[in-house]
Amino acid sequence: MIEWRDEGLVLAVRRHGEADAILEALTPGHGRHAGIVRGGGGRRLAPLMQPGAGLSLTWRARLEDHLGHFAVEPVRSRAALLADPSALAGLSALTALLSYALPEREAMPGVFEASEAVIDLMERGAPWPLAYLRWEMGLLDRLGYGLDLARCTVTGRAENLAFVSPRTGRAVSREGAGDWADRLLPLPPALVGGAEAGPGDVARGLRVTGHFLERRVGRDRPLPAARLRLIARLAREM
Repeated sequence: MIEWRDEGLVLAVRRHGEADAILEALTPGHGRHAGIVRGGGGRRLAPLMQPGAGLSLTWRARLEDHLGHFAVEPVRSRAALLADPSALAGLSALTALLSYALPEREAMPGVFEASEAVIDLMERGAPWPLAYLRWEMGLLDRLGYGLDLARCTVTGRAENLAFVSPRTGRAVSREGAGDWADRLLPLPPALVGGAEAGPGDVARGLRVTGHFLERRVGRDRPLPAARLRLIARLAREM
């Protein structure tokens, strides 16, 4: 019998049979991991396993490659987010994107902590959209597809950066773009360290990170619908 214990951030839950559920969680030490929760579809456990909730997990299986079973204990509820439609949209996008982007059963140092930090902002009612955008940039970086926005890939200069190459993820200045400007992605200030960014600027930044998440990480799989709904909400709040 194989067994380990870890923290878990609930990403998704789906019913399994009449009373059980399959829980997908992000853990610091074991990455994105799934397992069956006995009774997870019932009244006692189902409310504990909402996306974004924190759990104490014990995973057991006969063999390493089996789906295995989780024993779960509540650590932190995120029920307060249910009262804030914008924060709930952000949480849904974050958990859906982790499920979409992360490899299974592969530890990703820093992703759990960074994700918890953004959810904490949402729960406290603090400004979080810019932090979420930077979280997506950090996720791309940890997956090996980070954007290089410090200098123009054509001129080598750090001034007048206005575009991103959709192929390389590198910044391009107005001078460097030349006749190719209409084939490049706009570079919103929020992506290059702007301390202040409104919802519209964040939404534009998410369209850039989304391009690389879909093309590089997802290999052209459509991005989660929850993320699209978040961008639409931010655009409406401009």
